[in-house]
Amino acid sequence: MILSPSTLDDIELKRIVDELCVEASQGLTNGSGRMVLPDRDIVAEAVESLRSVLFPGYFGNTDLRDESLHYYIGATLDHALHKLCEQIRRGIAFAEHHPADDCADLDKAKNVTRRFMGRLPALQRTLVSDVEAAYEGDPALQNRAEAIFCYPGIFAVTNYRIAHELHVLGVPLIPRMITEHAHALTGVDIHPGAEIGDHFFIDHATGVVIGETCVIGRNVRLYQGVTLGAKSFPLDEHGNPIKGIPRHPIIEDDVIIYSGATILGRVVIGKGASIGGNVWLTHGVPPRSQVTIGMVREIGYENGEGI
Repeated sequence: MILSPSTLDDIELKRIVDELCVEASQGLTNGSGRMVLPDRDIVAEAVESLRSVLFPGYFGNTDLRDESLHYYIGATLDHALHKLCEQIRRGIAFAEHHPADDCADLDKAKNVTRRFMGRLPALQRTLVSDVEAAYEGDPALQNRAEAIFCYPGIFAVTNYRIAHELHVLGVPLIPRMITEHAHALTGVDIHPGAEIGDHFFIDHATGVVIGETCVIGRNVRLYQGVTLGAKSFPLDEHGNPIKGIPRHPIIEDDVIIYSGATILGRVVIGKGASIGGNVWLTHGVPPRSQVTIGMVREIGYENGEGI
């Protein structure tokens, strides 16, 4: 029998599909033979609706009046929470290897969504303080609306604060999806497990990394390129990293960390300290410290002398 090119292609296609399905069934399904995963686009849509609730008039419908505000926030929040609840249910089902139609997962999702809703007023007040920190900390900012509309740091911190509330409530997968969506758009990588106080501002934003167990106090300002990371992590007897242990810095209140600084490990940067640009720290510093790199020596040459 002579195989035509199309037959060869069909055989090869079947083999590749079989291999792909084996890997998918081992790593992606929830044990019931059916994949149940949150939808990235729907999660992002729910967050955008929440953004328009937290900053009404700035996002979504930008032509609001006093008489329509209450209705708009109510309708938008209801829409966002329904979408979010379904995605939380999917996240729980996948994380706990449950069937797609497990009623217990739906009850958990509804309970978490109700609790999350109750946290929104406090979350909004914290975000307002972040906007105020941006206005106070950036002389180029003409008004607070400009920070809300335009600043990637405010965008990323808003996503983080939404994600953090869900993380605290024990929601799997969804919080990381929310912060990584902001990471992809802004270059700001904040793990939802990090604890960040109010009045927080990231100026210029791009390249900032804040690790999972980082603790940041009130009135802290970071500039672009700052890394608050882990120096190393212990391994278990099988050589796998031990999860969840504190391994990132503690930044106390009123600290400023300038561009390019890297702070690694479970160290404490004391209240009111100022960490200069491009500084590399693996140890803590006392309150009100000023840490800078060594002075740059400038040498001039004439007519090629000294080269």
